[in-house]
Amino acid sequence: MNVALGLLVLVAVVCAGSALGRKINVSVPLLLVLAGVVGSFLPFVPTIELNPELVLIGLLPPLLYSAALRTSLFDFGSNRRAIGLLSVGYVIFGTVSVGLIVWWLFPEIPLAAAIALGAVVAPPDAVAATAIARKVGLPRRIVSILEGESLVNDATALVCLRAAIAGISGTVSVAEIGGNFILAAGGGLVVGLAAAYVLTQLRRRIRNVAINTSTSLMAPFVAYLPAEAIHASGVLAVVVTGLIMGTKAPSMPGGAARQSQRSNWDTVQFLLENSVFLLIGQQARTIIEGVQDDSLGGPRIWAGCAMILLAVLLLRPVWVFPATYLPRLIPAIRRADPSPPWTYPAIISWAGMRGVVTLAAVLVLPADMEHRSVLILAAMVVVGGTLALQGFTLPVLVRLLRVQGPDQREDALNQASLMQLATAAGVDRLQELRSENDPPEVVAMLKRRTQERGLAAWERLGRPTAEAATPSRRYAQLRLAMLDAERTKVLELRRGGGYAHEVLSEVLERLDVEESMLDASLDELDVPGSDAADSVRAGGGCEHLQSAPAPEVPLDAFCADCVHEGTTTVHLRMCLDCGKVACCDSSPATHASRHHQSTGHPVMRSVEPGEDWRWCYVDDLLG
Repeated sequence: MNVALGLLVLVAVVCAGSALGRKINVSVPLLLVLAGVVGSFLPFVPTIELNPELVLIGLLPPLLYSAALRTSLFDFGSNRRAIGLLSVGYVIFGTVSVGLIVWWLFPEIPLAAAIALGAVVAPPDAVAATAIARKVGLPRRIVSILEGESLVNDATALVCLRAAIAGISGTVSVAEIGGNFILAAGGGLVVGLAAAYVLTQLRRRIRNVAINTSTSLMAPFVAYLPAEAIHASGVLAVVVTGLIMGTKAPSMPGGAARQSQRSNWDTVQFLLENSVFLLIGQQARTIIEGVQDDSLGGPRIWAGCAMILLAVLLLRPVWVFPATYLPRLIPAIRRADPSPPWTYPAIISWAGMRGVVTLAAVLVLPADMEHRSVLILAAMVVVGGTLALQGFTLPVLVRLLRVQGPDQREDALNQASLMQLATAAGVDRLQELRSENDPPEVVAMLKRRTQERGLAAWERLGRPTAEAATPSRRYAQLRLAMLDAERTKVLELRRGGGYAHEVLSEVLERLDVEESMLDASLDELDVPGSDAADSVRAGGGCEHLQSAPAPEVPLDAFCADCVHEGTTTVHLRMCLDCGKVACCDSSPATHASRHHQSTGHPVMRSVEPGEDWRWCYVDDLLG
């Protein structure tokens, strides 16, 4: 009963804290840590010990797998050098540097134990950094690098920790450390690939939604346990499996199974990651009380912990800035990947919040080790300090540096264009499959519904939210009202007892499926806080759009400025006044906007295949 009550309270606090954090615009991880700290000092709250095995085996694999499912394998590959330098290079650098600083501060602590603490505090948390990064609207490349780093760095840190613990109990050679690292990385990669292959083959053959979803929930442990059994990195195996399964998921059969997987993993991730931060705070009282009788003395211990926190904060930029710019001194690398502005490494340097892996890993240290409680407190101070200092100030830093996140207007335009291309492909396929025996009204209905879905994305760009609802929005509103009446009628008939329960359940389920689709469409049409619907308007009354010429679009269009400067082009636009071809606002150099600012030419058009829309920079209008 006590366990059940504890779980109930845990989930209730997590839900309440998450809702409050979103309402008052405060970082949810930080708020839950503070709630845990307060709770640990309340006399009626029982002491909860954080079991390291529960975290490293029970919580870490599903958390990493869930994050990997949502990470683009293509973005991971395109940023592999930056991710590798952070997840491997920085972790090793931080492990050794922090270890030497701890040994200097506390000579009574063996060097191997100090190195173990360095390994513990080296990896930033997989949840906190990216949660805050997405919230403050960072550029996609920064988010991709932080996500990739947080997925892989735990594997490096745990290998370093194992080597340090081996050094505490005896001697370990450099060759042994290198061999263990190769086994951990190579074995984790092989096991991850094998697990992904087996799971992919299974899920392709399983049509039952419940069994398919259950297989997905088993996936992190299918990868983790065999890897750990051969002393490879289970963490790396889980990440590899998650990246591959996330990439292959859209091509898996069964839309219902894919939707079920997304919704279930959303719930699992929400409960686990937020419970973890609450449990971190719960350890505060136990850890603080554990150092009161240590022979090093309270003032010296707390001063040393503060110095360790300062070292952790300073060592990251010391590594990140050289790792960002030194490789680009090589001409081949500089041509393929030009140097980013200094604000990018500045933000990456400050997005280094530590989390539950740090606390769980430090508890793995041998129980009979002298001054173990001091190392645990230092890890706690690093976790709490980075969450508080960096978590609170990262949004402020982003605003001060004026770093822009993804352009909402550009994303909305690209989404509409992509939907238009997909709709055209669907209509073409319909023309291929139709036969003379197909009822014309069926073919017409299919074509109309497909085209209406594509037009809905353009409607979202075509009217501001203050005006009358778009046709798609009005359709959704009216259909939802109809569905409510239909459900009320079915429930009324259910009370009469004239229909079997199975029949009623089937009808209600179909109504729920349609309602969920309409709810999703309404969310897309009106995303709270998005500027796309408010800033992109139809250009029916814009004289610039109406009077703009229509020059011929070159077949081999490219952005000459991007070629000259060595920057990357995402999409191409063309000035309708002079025919200048330039890159879009999602491209790093934004040459199209810069062309308008320098020349005053008002209208650009898309020159991407299948797109013919135009944009007026003067009036912010779509045409």
